[in-house]
Amino acid sequence: MPKPLPYATIHEIFTRFRDAEAEPVGELNHTNAYTLVVAVALSAQATDKGVNKATEKLFQVADTPEKMLALGEDGLIEHIRTIGLYRNKAKNVIKLSRILVEDYGGQVPSSRAALQALPGVGRKTANVVLNMWWRFPAQAVDTHIFRVGNRTRIAPGKDVDAVERAIEDNIPAEFQLHAHHWLILHGRYTCVARRPKCPACLIADLCPYEDKTPLPAPKGARKDLPA
Repeated sequence: MPKPLPYATIHEIFTRFRDAEAEPVGELNHTNAYTLVVAVALSAQATDKGVNKATEKLFQVADTPEKMLALGEDGLIEHIRTIGLYRNKAKNVIKLSRILVEDYGGQVPSSRAALQALPGVGRKTANVVLNMWWRFPAQAVDTHIFRVGNRTRIAPGKDVDAVERAIEDNIPAEFQLHAHHWLILHGRYTCVARRPKCPACLIADLCPYEDKTPLPAPKGARKDLPA
């Protein structure tokens, strides 16, 4: 496994991300902690755009666990049948809604362990909720972040857990809160899987990934930083 980039280089990378977009936000629509949990759970093996389309009307009628239970599994399926694995996801949403009502008074817990104990909620989902709703510097590693972390050597790792630890270990504390969103948006729109858009990349001069057109350092970029 290659070594991560030097601290100064990583600091410069995230300074540029911050300068370009100081307050990055997730792209899943939600209105409260509960709808965020549901949206993220529905997003597994689905696109944010597809989930947002399905939940637009769903969250108008079921934005609390109590309302979701009243809607019922069949009613929920009618809203989300365009999403992959919708039957299993509907079962999990109803189960987690019941647990929230019975064990947490209808509120979404703010601990990772409690969140992960909910049906259909894994570590990535829990970290997204902790980060987006409670603004805790949790790092939810998906395929985009895994790819960017390894390509750039910001956070190299053999699996998602290793990349998550590498993000926490390597990225300066001042960038930790938004690191997850900067990396996922970079992977989704610039450092894409098949044909990364290196000519449009604002960190191309700092990135060690070799399959790209050599570019001069962007205007104002520091030239004393090792890659």
